[in-house]
Amino acid sequence: MIRRVTGPATSTRRHYLRGVGGVGGLGCVAFGGLVGCVGRPSDDTDGDGGGGDDGSDGGEDGSDGDGSDDLPGDGDDADGTRPSGTGGPGVTLVAVDDAVDLPVEPSVEVVREAATEDHPPRLRTTLSNAGEEPVRVGEGRAVHFEYVVDDDGLLTLLPPDDDYPAEPDCWRLEEAIATTEEYRTFEIGAGESSRRAVDLYATAAADGCLPVGEYRFETVLSVLGEGAEPEASARWGFSILLE
Repeated sequence: MIRRVTGPATSTRRHYLRGVGGVGGLGCVAFGGLVGCVGRPSDDTDGDGGGGDDGSDGGEDGSDGDGSDDLPGDGDDADGTRPSGTGGPGVTLVAVDDAVDLPVEPSVEVVREAATEDHPPRLRTTLSNAGEEPVRVGEGRAVHFEYVVDDDGLLTLLPPDDDYPAEPDCWRLEEAIATTEEYRTFEIGAGESSRRAVDLYATAAADGCLPVGEYRFETVLSVLGEGAEPEASARWGFSILLE
């Protein structure tokens, strides 16, 4: 079931980015023929879902603390995708799937509605464990929608603070980004939450900067057993509107 906020329903396909080979414990991205690997911080897993490793430096809501996450002002460029003074339209959530039949509950929120010359729009995903036992989940990036592409292949969600090949004030990738293929997992303690921020980019397939329209993102959440094999899985997703 999908909890609808507004607008029509969309299709539910999932697109994956190609891997470039596993490097245990490292996050690697490829730009053209070059591969770069950087260490990823540990998950933010605490009882109150507090900040730290969710990519939100500054304001408690994931903004930069300077008011730069406000919605854009009036006025559009000729192509209808670049409101004056920003790198893209405002982002709103228009549909969120119902809770899944798993011991973790996913959620998503918009923490930075519009792009500027300094940063793209930002969402934050949360996985909460309300049970009395720790839960191990995977795949560790996909469950937080890192590197997940929308159903139409025009938008992607990426971890913050990497030097992606995208023009500031536009946030359209100049080329595809690849990820390693290893299956990552992490544990969420009893009564705790894991939160991460993800930034919104247009893919190289998009026509222009952050194209307006409605887009659905979907991923697979898996709860793992002692042998690191999925015991239960469910698809979960949400739709955003750029306007």
